[in-house]
Amino acid sequence: MLVTATELGLPAVRRSAQRAPDRPADPRLIDTFGRVATDLRISLTDRCNLRCTYCMPAEGLDWMPREEQLTDEELLRLIRIAVHDLGIRELRFTGGEPLLRRGLEDLIAAAAALEPRPDISLTTNGVGLARRAQALADAGVNRLNVSMDTLRPERFVTITRRDRLSDVLDGLAAARAAGLKPIKINTVLLRGVNDDEAVDLLRFAVDNGYELRFIEQMPLDAQHGWQRSEMITAGEILQLLEQGFTLTPDPTERGGAPAERWLVDGGPAVVGVIASVTRPFCGACDRTRLTADGQVRTCLFARTETDLRGLLRGGATDAEIADAWRAAMWGKLAGHGIDEPGFLQPDRPMSAIGG
Repeated sequence: MLVTATELGLPAVRRSAQRAPDRPADPRLIDTFGRVATDLRISLTDRCNLRCTYCMPAEGLDWMPREEQLTDEELLRLIRIAVHDLGIRELRFTGGEPLLRRGLEDLIAAAAALEPRPDISLTTNGVGLARRAQALADAGVNRLNVSMDTLRPERFVTITRRDRLSDVLDGLAAARAAGLKPIKINTVLLRGVNDDEAVDLLRFAVDNGYELRFIEQMPLDAQHGWQRSEMITAGEILQLLEQGFTLTPDPTERGGAPAERWLVDGGPAVVGVIASVTRPFCGACDRTRLTADGQVRTCLFARTETDLRGLLRGGATDAEIADAWRAAMWGKLAGHGIDEPGFLQPDRPMSAIGG
């Protein structure tokens, strides 16, 4: 079978024009393959109040010292530079667990007040969402992603090592009542653990007006225990779903969105599958990432970072910071390289990078 460059995670560009030799006079976050980052993923903290088995050990991790974390003022300055000077149009606040960041609603409100006004979304585990959903909506959150891997309380405890499923379900309901839309549920299927719940999870989402997105398990765990052979692939996910539903490709243009979308029983409900490993979408990537300690990452799987916190605290101007950010993105690789023989998992786990 012919495997295309896009299927390998490489940009769909002509071989003669794979890399531009020099950076053009373009203020945006452009890379050598012509991709432009317009979506900024912002990690607010590496801390989390769950201990998901595929993410971190039961005892947690050595959390980032507070003095290393960007202050609210520093973070908002970088967001302003990104929106005003670098062409960022979408902000996604992540963690760890972003609801653990003090003053989160104030940060969101300040970001929402920028001109041009960016689209703002939040990814959360939902544990503390019920009491804050309305405040988040009022602050300016447009869209919400909630991580939930099972509908069964005992399994939730097995996967997360915490008995908090009812809190997550209450948070989803509160977000819906607050008018947040779409509300997406992010699910990782684990072989022999929750892979028999694919149909039940999709039925729950359809019945309650949520959009379910299955995510292939990625090599981003703190324990470095990921094994490709144990991962449930996108193909397997679709086979499981087809036991209960008729799925047809969503004709809507995907653009840079990470999820392939499928109409459920003809629509309007849809389900998404994010196949980062087996069907990578690097060729259309439009994301740049900022860690809680002010490091720019060009890719979720990058092994190098650019230190913006040092520039901030060293007295750099906005223009100097913007130039450093542009230079970082100009060096972005063609793909994440998971399928390459020399692939090495990033030193930072997912909780310290941000989703």
